[in-house]
Amino acid sequence: MPGTAGSDLALFQVDAFTATPFRGNPAAVCLSENPLPEATMKAIAAEMNLSETAFVSPVRSTPASGEDYHLRWFTPLVEVPLCGHATLATAKVLFEKGLASGEIVRFATRSGILSARREGTHIVLDFPQDPPVPADVPEEVTSALGLASPAEEILLGREVLMLLLRLRSPEEVKVLSPDFARLSKIRLPYGATGVIVTAPEKSGNSRSGQTSFDFVSRYFGPWEGIDEDPVTGSAHTVLGPYWAKRLGKRRLLAFQASQRGGELHLRLPGENAPEETESRMTISGEAVIVLSGTFHL
Repeated sequence: MPGTAGSDLALFQVDAFTATPFRGNPAAVCLSENPLPEATMKAIAAEMNLSETAFVSPVRSTPASGEDYHLRWFTPLVEVPLCGHATLATAKVLFEKGLASGEIVRFATRSGILSARREGTHIVLDFPQDPPVPADVPEEVTSALGLASPAEEILLGREVLMLLLRLRSPEEVKVLSPDFARLSKIRLPYGATGVIVTAPEKSGNSRSGQTSFDFVSRYFGPWEGIDEDPVTGSAHTVLGPYWAKRLGKRRLLAFQASQRGGELHLRLPGENAPEETESRMTISGEAVIVLSGTFHL
């Protein structure tokens, strides 16, 4: 792997879920020949101060399941069990820099084996679904979020530990202005570490102007050191099955309505899917490398 001699590490910054620099969600991707100590990864992630820094190292043996790389994700404060945009960013670097041997790269992660496939200008991530279940939140949470009216539905993604609040309209989602100082002091129920707000989007158009979005969302995670994450792939493991069921669609186009914004293409398996894929989904998007260099430890 390039740039890993001695204590130097190859480092990239990638804008994910966008084809345009300075949009989407920026992630740092740090390449090393061997897994780094956890304290070092935490220190680098804090230094980068992005919503996620991905740490990638080759799998030295050849397991039967065929993983190519170890992959872990850290916010400036904590390690997270699953991250979509930093996985997309990592795959972009490995494909573009010739470090992936084919059109598919497989990662060994805390969420099991994840794969990324190059498909034209898009990278397609194979992720687990996290269908949400009914939940409730205390009034202090909805007050600190600044909701103009009560949420129409409240649910919980049990694997990613994210609360999902469905609002009445995309406008409510877009104008929401949470009090992050208040939110960060509130202990969320169920051990949740973030809040998704979402609404169906009937009339909005994608940035390409060709297709209407199916839904919009935003994600807030001050409990993880991220007030608002620009584009959150892991949140869409909850949003995908939620909206697929309610809209009766297996293919969905989503827009995360943060200030930077980003598009995500979701596909859920059909009713007659093989057993091994019925709990999976794909999340795809584009990415652009905006910075590359060397991290000196």
